[in-house]
Amino acid sequence: MSTFLEISRASMHEATMQQFPAAELDANQVRLSVDRFGITANNITYGVFGVAMRYWEFFPAADGEHGRLPVWGFGTVVESRHPDIATGRRVYGYWPLGTELVVTAGRMDERSFVDVAERRHDLPTPYNRYIFTDYDPAYRAEREDMQILLWPLFYTSFMVEDFLDDNANFGAATTVISSASSKTAIGAAYLLKRRGASKVIGLTSASNVEFTKSLGCYDDVLNYDEIESLPVALTTYVDISGNRDVLQRVHHHFADKLTYSMIVGDTHWDAEAKLQLPAVGPKPEFLFAPVQMAKRIKDWGRDELENKVMASWHDFTDWSTTWLEAREARGPEAIAAAYHDVLNGRVGPTVGMVCTF
Repeated sequence: MSTFLEISRASMHEATMQQFPAAELDANQVRLSVDRFGITANNITYGVFGVAMRYWEFFPAADGEHGRLPVWGFGTVVESRHPDIATGRRVYGYWPLGTELVVTAGRMDERSFVDVAERRHDLPTPYNRYIFTDYDPAYRAEREDMQILLWPLFYTSFMVEDFLDDNANFGAATTVISSASSKTAIGAAYLLKRRGASKVIGLTSASNVEFTKSLGCYDDVLNYDEIESLPVALTTYVDISGNRDVLQRVHHHFADKLTYSMIVGDTHWDAEAKLQLPAVGPKPEFLFAPVQMAKRIKDWGRDELENKVMASWHDFTDWSTTWLEAREARGPEAIAAAYHDVLNGRVGPTVGMVCTF
């Protein structure tokens, strides 16, 4: 039997563990146990944008009304009908929130394979690739939990910073980032600060200001009540909170001095918009990280892109252990509780939930 957390696509608060018979394998199919995975605000964003960005299509539930939330982590080959994939091999990749995944393995090299199942053909390739840990340049055994919690977020952070750099920060000398205590925001701020091309300002809730300042990757950190105190100068905005009122206030405050407005996440996914301010400034544009990744593969080649990412990744994870605690949730009940805690904002910025069935 396999177990999955099935989530209502209409209301993410409705989620229950369900069991299903294990499917028989066809030729070239591989069964992987899902060993350890993370649940962060990033995964909630997958659900919020599940229809618009097609995240629910990766691991659909049978009834069409529910979905299996995508998560990142490690799995092990427990059964294989692919001639070149042996049982016992360990991989990092994209999983349903459950105990197993059956893939149709193809496009294989010594480092990885791709799930070439028909339903995933027109979904972004980076989400369909499974990397063998013994050939994964991001992998270090002593940093497994950091990779579970941070790798997909860091890749997004890298693409946020790289996109801004690729466009000379749209002529601005300042970048403002909302949800500044979130892991994606911290990664982006870390990289922006490291490059030093712009001043980096974080916006966060009052309760997280001191923690966020203590990280040292922001030039300044303000709470959301202080938006209107920001100096009005040429500025780019990176929206990770998804709070519509914050977005309106930032646009209204900077007006024509806001040179670019980027939507990345939705950590405040359940915040209701109360303001109706005039639409001013640039139209917010969603940054889909795989699109920038594809551009950079074309610009630099896959190996050079990987080298650039790795040049920052290991330093970032070493630094992250100074402020991020990996907290384990073990077993179906604890995992369901962890999901609801993250969904409802009950997990602080210094904690990441690492789960195992």
